[in-house]
Amino acid sequence: MDALPPPEMFPHVRIVMGMVVGLGITRLLMGVAGLVQHPARAKVSTLHLLWAFSILVELVFFWWWQFALFEVDDWTIGLFFFIILYAVTLFMLAALLFPDSLAEYDGYEDFFLKRRHWFYSLFAATFVLDIIDTFIKGPNHWQEFGWPYYIQVPVGLALSAIAIWTPNRRYHLSLVTLHLLFQGAWILRLFNTVT
Repeated sequence: MDALPPPEMFPHVRIVMGMVVGLGITRLLMGVAGLVQHPARAKVSTLHLLWAFSILVELVFFWWWQFALFEVDDWTIGLFFFIILYAVTLFMLAALLFPDSLAEYDGYEDFFLKRRHWFYSLFAATFVLDIIDTFIKGPNHWQEFGWPYYIQVPVGLALSAIAIWTPNRRYHLSLVTLHLLFQGAWILRLFNTVT
């Protein structure tokens, strides 16, 4: 079977990627809807809700940034699997925020703090995956981000490592607030851009 030309290959990749991203968004939205439907079922947590919103933004950002893959000329099965792995990592972050059952935990915050090792390990992985993703998209894409990008990755990895180690609620609230502020800054900086 002959390979499809790059402009025809990207929509196929985007369909699978979109399904995984859609599952992550669905998981978050269904989780929040469950909180509204059954508010007394488990203790609601500001920390948990802020991370849920932040991961929703991450999923939407990921989907948006993947438009740049349209310019990739050499699609391989390895590149396809990499893009899907990145999407699956984001889905797993969403799934970790809304587990199937909280029976063993004292609410969402207790679950989050006890499963923080998994959450922040995956969160740290997204920084590494993002570097590879940016590299794949080429030097113009890399340069578009400027100096904030060079700070985001090492700082994000360091803060994630601390979050894995400490159960301190204030630290986790500070980290999610910082992440939301950073996401907001990206939105304002890149407002109305497609590249």
